[in-house]
Amino acid sequence: MPVEFGVLGPVASWDSTGAQVRLGGPRHREVLARLLVARRRVVPVSRLVADLWEEPPAGAVGAVRTFVAALRQALEPDRPPRTPSRLLATEGPGYVLRPQPGAVDAWRFEEAVERAAGLGPGEAAPALAEALATWRGPAYADFPSAEWARAERARLTELRLHAVERRAEALIRSGAAREAVPDLDAHVTEHPWREDGWQLLATALYRADRQGDALTVLRRARHVLADQLGVEPGPGLGRLEQDVLRQAERLEGLPDGTAGGVADGAAGGVWSRAAAAYESAVPARSRARLETTAGLLRDLAVTGAGGLGAARQHRAAAVAAAERTGDVELTARVI
Repeated sequence: MPVEFGVLGPVASWDSTGAQVRLGGPRHREVLARLLVARRRVVPVSRLVADLWEEPPAGAVGAVRTFVAALRQALEPDRPPRTPSRLLATEGPGYVLRPQPGAVDAWRFEEAVERAAGLGPGEAAPALAEALATWRGPAYADFPSAEWARAERARLTELRLHAVERRAEALIRSGAAREAVPDLDAHVTEHPWREDGWQLLATALYRADRQGDALTVLRRARHVLADQLGVEPGPGLGRLEQDVLRQAERLEGLPDGTAGGVADGAAGGVWSRAAAAYESAVPARSRARLETTAGLLRDLAVTGAGGLGAARQHRAAAVAAAERTGDVELTARVI
């Protein structure tokens, strides 16, 4: 078995026997985590220094080299002296970590969610439950405020929420609606802006012969979204409430407006991977991001009343950011 790495929770590593590797102090783990975020790409030493320290000390480059040397010793204790490391290699201006395929829990989780998208409900539900059980806490839990982890942490968190909802959907479709209710209730309590979660919970309650509870949940969803979060509820909630009231036959399926079924869940994976690639390829301060933002706002505006309100809210900020660049043509394109 290769050395394995865990980022779905505190950053950790396990050797071929399953014993946890002693990685060293916080800086050692941060270097390792930063290299894992890079996904087998080289991270220049200068980038590591900038990510580890807001104001790098005079010996920052030497310190990074020391951290890397200690990590190599911890991860490959039996490597002969003066032989190059295959796992944590020096390449060009920096370092690259090359775990074996499937050796990182986050990578395995992504693959499991993608595979489940092609399974029937009876197989998808246990597969997603097993994948979700690999989470030991928030992604990259040791570094909650690290800027270098922000995009990857957000992407993995979104993928986890997607998996929770798709598992619940699979349970409902396979006739185990009662089993889906407790996790969905906890899900919408912790993430009240997830309209898919609210609709799935109401549908699960209805399919469990709890029509009154389903109506209570839908009314609670409208209250939370509109009064507490200031978000206009989508039309799907209203349609579902009417369907529950008249006991519509279509409730034997799933409500309109949910993510589209287990078989269509691959779309979420494509979005997540493309967003991560864009995040890593286009610099954070690039002017191209402003034009991309303008495109997203156009798409957001036509998704419904809530999307239109959000697009209006962010449009002025996008225009102001473009104006600050001093590029008149860019500003015109964003507007």
